[in-house]
Order: sequence, then structure tokens, then C-alpha cells
Amino acid sequence: MADMTSARLLVVDDEQVVRESLRDWFAEDGYQVETATCGREALEKMEAQPPDVVLLDIKMPGMDGLTVQNKARELAPDAAIIMITAYATVDTAVQALKDGAQDYVTKPIDPDDLAHTVTRTLERRTLQRENARLKKRIEEIAEGDMPEILGDDPAMAEIRRLIATVADTDATVLVQGESGTGKELVARAIHRASPRRHMPLVTVNCAGLPEGLVESELFGHEKGAFTGATYQRKGRLELADGGTLFFDEIGDISPKTQIDLLRVLEEKTVSRVGGNRILPVDFRVVAATHRDLDRAVQDGSFRQDLYYRFNVFNIQLPPLRDRRNDIPMLAAHFLEASARKMGRSAVDFTADAMASLQGHDWPGNVRELENTVERAVVLQQGAHIGADDLPLPTAGTGAIARTTISPSLAEVEHTHIERILRETKGNISQAARVLGIDRVTLYNKIRKYDIQRPASK
Repeated sequence: MADMTSARLLVVDDEQVVRESLRDWFAEDGYQVETATCGREALEKMEAQPPDVVLLDIKMPGMDGLTVQNKARELAPDAAIIMITAYATVDTAVQALKDGAQDYVTKPIDPDDLAHTVTRTLERRTLQRENARLKKRIEEIAEGDMPEILGDDPAMAEIRRLIATVADTDATVLVQGESGTGKELVARAIHRASPRRHMPLVTVNCAGLPEGLVESELFGHEKGAFTGATYQRKGRLELADGGTLFFDEIGDISPKTQIDLLRVLEEKTVSRVGGNRILPVDFRVVAATHRDLDRAVQDGSFRQDLYYRFNVFNIQLPPLRDRRNDIPMLAAHFLEASARKMGRSAVDFTADAMASLQGHDWPGNVRELENTVERAVVLQQGAHIGADDLPLPTAGTGAIARTTISPSLAEVEHTHIERILRETKGNISQAARVLGIDRVTLYNKIRKYDIQRPASK
């Protein structure tokens, strides 16, 4: 929609003084104004060049305003129509609005009131068009090729097929895979392609839920429910009503929280901490974990009934080392994105650099690749990114050098975290960003592996 200074107005009235007065008023305000003396002339001008707003007199000889309005729907469907009448009966006003008029004014016309009406109409039409454009864009994304789920490997084609299969249902989805394989991207793709896409996608980071505040985070609380609860707060489960609830790293929740979640999933109701009201909730559940939940069920750390609730439809993401042919595509994608974000000129990888990328085992998977490329963009000085620009360990350095017996995933993770902590000089916030995890998760892993971190400077 054109803005006020360039919007096209068509004034249709059989009274010359009205036509000329309106033309002069709006021309002074910067509008492009045309006039028509009757309905037939108005339709001809609409067909030749559709206006943004039509100021249309209801009572005219021959073809009246209501008839013109109905015919204008075919000739200028996007034009906003404001009816003008000296016969301000309820019937004519209601009929005009029912037929699609945006508003109406009465004679004698107040210039200021009419100018305000036109401005308001243009603003409303602009918002309507913008909303329609955004909705169309969302539809295109939902129906598209899932641009973030990159890869030509057959395993990734199968992932995209599974997403398309389950997205249109309300089935609970469990996404499993190593850290950094893109589980959250899959959850987003499912939500975007689902009937709930216009409602919120709410993420619960189960590994980062602060102890002592888990119930408040998930279920919300009433004012005064506990010390420091100075206001009412909705929990994540309530905020997801109508949309999708994504439990990231569901395998890390405590036994107590497992019981609470099982009740919510069975009853689809929540109660805020300190409150008595039972609140119905309607959300679709997607959960993700890097843990082996089958083994967790066997050793008793994860409830079997809750596991069955989550594992209705399972998607297994492959590690990056099992689809090395996708590394050049992914690396080029991250390179372009990083260069654009940093305002750098377009660069590319040398053959040695790409060989290094494809030869690395990527214990941190796609997230590690993305961080590695971003650091390389920061470090590179020439027109190309060479192997020396890549912050990757080389054979013999002891970081993740290949041996006859491959290290376990835990050993690789332990070593990788130690290396990043050394590179960041013990800065937890910076190390967490490089690793692609939050600070709480990093602290937990430092305790788990008993890592002695360097003192930050």
C-alpha cells in the first residue's frame, strides 16, 4: 500500500463543488487525486489505474454508489472504499459496510474528520497487507524444503521425509542424536510445518533448569507463592498453550519433574505454584535428547511410562562423521553466513582446508563445524581459508589424534571441553558459546569429568 504522500485517491461525486473541494484538500496534503462525475466514469478510471482509496457518494444519478461499490470489487479489489452520503440512514451505512466499505462520512463534510478517516483507512490497509504477506511467507517456509535441514546424504533426505510425515499430525515426537546434530532445528521444522505454526514454539532447556525453581519455570506461580514471588507468572507449559512445547535434553530432568510431567501429559492441565486453579492446556510435544533413554529406563533413571509418552514417533539424527560428503555444503553455508554477519568479503576454503574439515571426526557435530568455520573467518587474513586458519587438532597433538582404538564419546567430549577451556583461558561464558551449550550445562560437564579449568584472566 502506498504511503500518505503517494497514495492515489479517486473522488466520485455528481456535485462539482464537492469533487473540486475534496480534490484540492487532498492534493495539498500530497495525495494523487482523480475525480469522476458518475459511476460509469469511476469504473472506467478504476479499470485503467486502480486507486488506493475511493471516496464514493452513495446517491448519484444513474448508477448509485452501492452499485459502483459492488462492481469495483472486480476492477479494483484492493481499493479501500469510503462512502459519502447526505442521507445518513442506518440502513445505507450498514449496507455499505456489509458490502465491503471501510468507513463512511456524512455531508456536510468536515475536512479534518475526512482526512483522519482516510489516514486511518490507509494505515489499516497497510497492516492488512503486511499481515497477509507475513502469513504467506510463513506458509511458504512451512511448505518449502526445510532450508535449515541441510544435506544431500540419504540419511538427511529421510529426516526431511519423516518431518513432513509427522508435522501435520499432533503426535509427540522424540528426536535423538549426539550433541550438536541439529535436534532443535528439527523441532523448529516440525512446528513450522504444523497446523500450530501461527502459535508459539516454547523451548524448555531441561539441562539448564535451575534447581529450586523447576516448578516455577514449568508451571508458573501465583503472587506470594514463595519468597521473592512478587507477581504472578505463567510457566512454560501455560505459555505453550495452542502451540508446540519443545523439551530440549529431556533425559536430564529429575525423577520428581518426570512425575510432574507425566501428570501434565496425561491430564493436559497445569496448576501454578501457590494456586488452586486447574488450567487446561493444549500443546504439541517435541522432545530431544543425546542420551540413550532405553538404557536410562533399564537402569531406573528415566521412567518407563514417561518414555512411552515421549517416544510415539522417533527421529534419529546421524552424527556428522557418518555423512562426511555433506561437510563441504555445510561448511560453505556457515562460511557465507559468518562472513555476512561480520561484514567480511566473500572467501572460500583451500583444498587442504576442505580435506582437513572432511578428515576431522567432529565430536561436536554440526554445531562444532559451525563454530570452527566462524573462528576461521575471524582468524583468516588472506583471500582463502587455509588449513592453518582452522582451529583443528592435528595428528600427534594428543587432542583427538586418531589411534588404533577409537576413544569413547565421553573421552572425546572430555578432551574437547578441556581444549576449549584452554583456548578461552577458563572463561566459562566464552567457552559455552564456542561449545554451543549454556553455562549451566558446561558447569555440569566440568563437574562430571572433574576438569580443572584454567583461571580466567
